[in-house]
Amino acid sequence: MLQNIKIEGYKSIKKMDLKLSPINILIGSNGVGKSNFISFFKLVNYIYEQRLQQYSLKSGVDNLLHYGRKNTNEIKGYLDFGNNAYEFNLLPTDEGAFFIGREDSLLNYPTRYSRTFYDENVKESQIKGSSTQRNKYLSEHLESYKIYHFHDTSSSAPLRTKANTNDNRILKEDGGNLPAYLYYLQEKHPLNFKRIEKTIQSVVPFFDRFNLSPAFLDEEKILLEWTEKEHPETYFNANHLSDGSLRYIALVTLLMQPKLPKVIIIDEPELGLHPTAINKLSGLIKSAAAKDCQIIVSTQSVSLLNNFEAEDIITVDKEDNQSVFRRLDTDGLSNWIEDYSIGELWTKSIIKGQPL
Repeated sequence: MLQNIKIEGYKSIKKMDLKLSPINILIGSNGVGKSNFISFFKLVNYIYEQRLQQYSLKSGVDNLLHYGRKNTNEIKGYLDFGNNAYEFNLLPTDEGAFFIGREDSLLNYPTRYSRTFYDENVKESQIKGSSTQRNKYLSEHLESYKIYHFHDTSSSAPLRTKANTNDNRILKEDGGNLPAYLYYLQEKHPLNFKRIEKTIQSVVPFFDRFNLSPAFLDEEKILLEWTEKEHPETYFNANHLSDGSLRYIALVTLLMQPKLPKVIIIDEPELGLHPTAINKLSGLIKSAAAKDCQIIVSTQSVSLLNNFEAEDIITVDKEDNQSVFRRLDTDGLSNWIEDYSIGELWTKSIIKGQPL
């Protein structure tokens, strides 16, 4: 897994060096930099997918550099996977985009340190197209850096609309292909599919089962359809689900898929969920982490925090015009933890991550 990450010059992060664990729950008030940390993984994914030019032109280099070009001249990133590492720096162009000043793939054994691949002064990364075993290993991580957020549940949201039946390789970040992906699991991984249904039933009591198949008049499209326990003959689809129920279904599918990605990054998964659903979600996060899937979550939920240990929590604060990240110290909180939950310590301002 990703064991350590270093970031310099990115948005509100002037300089940070943070050790990561199997479970990483970020807490802090609004605007302190939680989302900036999470969005750094999106930047890394855009670099890997050879879309740096597109992303930087759209976002604007002054919005990505720490307080703009007048204060910061480059973005640096270092991702340490133990025996492997990935390092890069981005420099702005006069045209308002970034180019890669240098990109390194590293072999990092205790007795040996070497660069197995490097490139410099290029517009786009070459890691994805590399055939070396080292870069194939890195690719498994870098391509999985997707930021999952199922916030949009409006009537026209991707979660509620038809999906392309064959769009089922991975679950999309916004859940736009949820019915197609569930249909794939139903056909190819029936045991996992049944477990997903059972988990949904435990929180959404009226839900009986999915009723998934391509549209009768257009087999290239599929809609999220399901049946209700008390009305098995009545037609229901995604538009009949509450916002919280729909988000929960997407989260369960993400965390219970048969082949978990190297890392799952979720932005505020608790949005609109009942406390019972939040408790169940916490268990799914722990279960995924136990299967060697690293979890990174940004949250404002006291209920979610109460389900985790102190060492799983990273507080985020804004100090001296920069975001500061600290992992909680279990030993330092031992006397408090005997009487209070982590969520209570947060609301009582015993730990960091407080409003300015």
